[in-house]
Order: sequence, then C-alpha cells, then structure tokens
Amino acid sequence: MSKILIVDDSPTQLSSLRKMVERGGHETVVAESGEKALEIAADERPQVILMDIVMPGMSGYQAARRLGKIESTKNIPVIFVTNRSSEADRAWGLRLGASEYVTKPVNQNLLLTAISEAMAA
Repeated sequence: MSKILIVDDSPTQLSSLRKMVERGGHETVVAESGEKALEIAADERPQVILMDIVMPGMSGYQAARRLGKIESTKNIPVIFVTNRSSEADRAWGLRLGASEYVTKPVNQNLLLTAISEAMAA
C-alpha cells in the first residue's frame, strides 16, 4: 500500500480525492495548504503528492518548487490536480517538474493511472 499526500484547500475536493485514492488501494494523508504540505511531506514521506494549484497563501506551484529544493522531498513525484485547464497552465506545471497534470472534475481511472505511472518512474 502506497501513501499519497493530497493537498487541496477545498474540503469537498479533499474528500472526493481521498475516496478515489483509497478505492485504488492507497493510504492517504491530507493537507489544506501548500505550507502544510511541505511539513507533512517531510514528516510522512509519501510516494506521490496530489497538489491543487490555486490555494490561499502558498500556491501549488510555489509548494512544488519548494518541495523540489528540499533534499528529503525532492524526489517525490507531484501530480497537479486542478481546475486550471489551459494548455499554458499544463505546460507550466509540467515544466515545474510535475509528473502529470490532471484537471477537475477528476476521472478516477485517469487519476489512479497517473499515480501508478508516477510511482513506476
């Protein structure tokens, strides 16, 4: 069983993503902000991080950049899960080092495939 960190400021999205990921056989931990994600990622060492982009305070982009600079978290794959669906947003997310970019509403099969591929890479 893999541990997946889900980062989203929306309780509804957190709940929905958590259910999808747990149905896929993974353990979940959650964070409601980019700042909290940094803390939890360092403590819990998840195999993959699902990260929203638009959050108050530290955005998902900022959090992903910070995670990439920390020795203990720099190799954890980040999958952006977001409402931002433009090709420019997708390109920017992948340029920041995200292993995948999934748009909301989230398709469970697509999300679980992205998680599996991120862990295999």
